Amino acid sequence: MTPQHPLPDFRSPAFLKAHISDCMAFYHPRAFDPSGGMFHFFRDDGTVYDPHTRHLVSSTRFVYTYAMAVRNGLASDAGQPSHAQGLAHAFDFLRRAHRDESSGGYAWQLNWRDGQKTVTDGTNHAYGLAFVLLAHAHAHMAGLPEAHGGIAETFELLERHFWEPAHRLYADEATADWRLSGYRGQNANMHLCEALLAAFDATGETRYLDRAQTLADHICIRQAALAEGLVWEHYRADWSVDWDYNRHDSSNIFRPWGFQPGHLTEWAKLLLLLNERRARADLIPLARHFFDTAMERAWDPVHGGLFYGFGPDGQVCDDHKYFWVQAESLAAAARLAAATDESAYWTHYDRLWAYAWAHFVDHEHGAWWRILRADNSKISDEKSPAGKVDYHTMGACYDILEVIEQPPCAASRLPPEGGPHL
Repeated sequence: MTPQHPLPDFRSPAFLKAHISDCMAFYHPRAFDPSGGMFHFFRDDGTVYDPHTRHLVSSTRFVYTYAMAVRNGLASDAGQPSHAQGLAHAFDFLRRAHRDESSGGYAWQLNWRDGQKTVTDGTNHAYGLAFVLLAHAHAHMAGLPEAHGGIAETFELLERHFWEPAHRLYADEATADWRLSGYRGQNANMHLCEALLAAFDATGETRYLDRAQTLADHICIRQAALAEGLVWEHYRADWSVDWDYNRHDSSNIFRPWGFQPGHLTEWAKLLLLLNERRARADLIPLARHFFDTAMERAWDPVHGGLFYGFGPDGQVCDDHKYFWVQAESLAAAARLAAATDESAYWTHYDRLWAYAWAHFVDHEHGAWWRILRADNSKISDEKSPAGKVDYHTMGACYDILEVIEQPPCAASRLPPEGGPHL
């Protein structure tokens, strides 16, 4: 099925809500595994191609997508399980299957067969715990009573095992018995910033907002000063820049080499969310710098869309197009348009949507394709492998709806600060 013409009004709340419903309908209820949790691997038409592998990132992101459906009153079809039932089902699996009662950690990957689990990767990742924290915060805001205690529990787990006071950032990876590796990365800290903002919104406890701001300052200001004023992905144990980590693996799903345009725009969004909660004079200019640089260096002038990565020399190092890069950039563009009142950001927003609508949105089966070549041709029929679940695409639409429909509530803000505390 081809995209509709003329193009829809991408700034319309009705369009955004309908698109969220279309994306959610791809997963609900076919993702339900009656024996526990959700299926994680889907082909273009929704066929499940691996019913047994369960990844922590998908398990937590399903909690998020169902929680947001509940919070926003998304309707499910008659005869189907409700989104509230989906939330409870996904949350139960996260706590019952992924969590290790003895260590408190969460297994990165499981094999789930006939209601029995086998841990296939027990590594503890700060990135994974970021989504555990996010899942608990949003489940609590969606009215799931058992989620509340897990917010503080997860924060304290991170505090014990990953927080490095000397560097004011989180380490990245530990064995099942909590022995840290030497790798340090910005990606886990970025998603922890996101999760901590959600924890603050869920509880009102300023320690979560304080920590989110600390992470943003140390990644986006201190560490960026070591890397041409931009966010580099990889660091050594002392948080010195590791320019060579994964140099020959620019498409690594969690640790790609190169500057990531999608992470620059995602940080732009997070900086604006921080500014809404505690205004500070430098946050909007910094968000603009990241977003503008991503658009300048990574927009494809021939085929449209944002490339995946560019190197320290400013040249594109991975010319694939990823769904999440376009989605996060949409959300950042909308928030920048609202924060700056500059029409240029709405122009970016409309251009990104027109590109995604033409090339990434599956107008037949729903949801977005995951990855395209530079010329926008498809690579495979694996629409949603582990980790996707369209968390980025639906999340971007919710972000944009908040900008359009729900101006930030002054009551949720704290007094402004004068500058960063590094």
